[in-house]
Amino acid sequence: MSEARIYLDHNATTPVDPRVLAAMLPWFTEHYGNAASATHGLGCDAAGGVESARATIAAAINAQAKDVIFTSGATEAINLAIQGVARHERERGRHLVTVETEHRAVLETCEVLQAEGWDVTIVGVDRHGCVDPAAIAAALRPDTVLVSVMLANNEIGTLHDVAAIGKLTRERGVFLHVDAAQALGKIPVDAEALSADLMSLSAHKLYGPKGVGALYVRRRDPRVRLAPMIHGGGHERGLRSGTLNVPGIIGFATAVEIAIAELPTEQVRIQDLAQRLWRGLEMVREVRRLGHPEQRLANTVNVLFAGIDAKRLLMDVPRVAASLGAACTSVMPKPSHVLRAIGVDWRAAEGAVRFSLGRFTTAAEIDEAILIIADGVRACRIRRPLSASNPVSQEV
Repeated sequence: MSEARIYLDHNATTPVDPRVLAAMLPWFTEHYGNAASATHGLGCDAAGGVESARATIAAAINAQAKDVIFTSGATEAINLAIQGVARHERERGRHLVTVETEHRAVLETCEVLQAEGWDVTIVGVDRHGCVDPAAIAAALRPDTVLVSVMLANNEIGTLHDVAAIGKLTRERGVFLHVDAAQALGKIPVDAEALSADLMSLSAHKLYGPKGVGALYVRRRDPRVRLAPMIHGGGHERGLRSGTLNVPGIIGFATAVEIAIAELPTEQVRIQDLAQRLWRGLEMVREVRRLGHPEQRLANTVNVLFAGIDAKRLLMDVPRVAASLGAACTSVMPKPSHVLRAIGVDWRAAEGAVRFSLGRFTTAAEIDEAILIIADGVRACRIRRPLSASNPVSQEV
């Protein structure tokens, strides 16, 4: 058995693909101009690279290039989308709608606006983590200006029926923001088919660099207007001032291009590996898989192990890199808000581990991980015996 680390935390971040790094390097040392410097060749070269990248990313989500605004990542894009719409549309209405299992970047941004006087409705989900479009429809009011919903859940992988939600919001004249950070590169993403008016994206979730993301902002039918959050220079249509991260943007576009080209074959490969992992872990008694049984990301396997402390388990098996849930909240002492939303008891939630597979994951690594995790779970249960209240073995 190898002693190399087995990385199964791709929903937290991905390694930069060597092809992406190769595409980025010249933009650090050869084409190092500021994309806003139009008076010389180096600046024009940088601007050209940015616009080519913008077109690539826009095409990947079936959008127009001018609709893509570059940011420092999905968190900034989410903040700009939600706060930008809310502040610009404040005279039309001060009501926002979102979902209980959204990323903390969405929920905390809504909390900030709520403290400033906006009204926020948070819609619940079923035991698989799915939101009912009818529940979204019931939450809409005459003063609703925005609905924010993720396409794919980062913790349990569940996919929402965003197309149905988009049809409702379009009919009611409400803007729809879609958090697609976990979806892009793993499933087809089409802004038009989803009726999305805004969409947040991230490079580091699909083998691109950290520190760069994008926000799709629809310019027509309907036109979305935002109040900017960052001022000084008027970059990115005046919506996001600041010197553009040219190497990062080039890397982002390259990563998107590779992911889209390889998506059909990679989906099948990852699905097979995820099933292999689940079948192996299922042999450990008293386990269940969380998330929708069919409508979910192929790479995400969130497993509830009865009678263990998942944090202790992961400390005991340092060769396997997995997580307790979302990377941004895994250090928080309270149980995952996603697991609580789908009805997992707070004590049972202590035993949940998210495994997320990726491009460089191999079958041999999966087989090793199964053995390591199974041994670790058994050791944890010896220290903390199963109780009658623990969840039974089933897939939910």
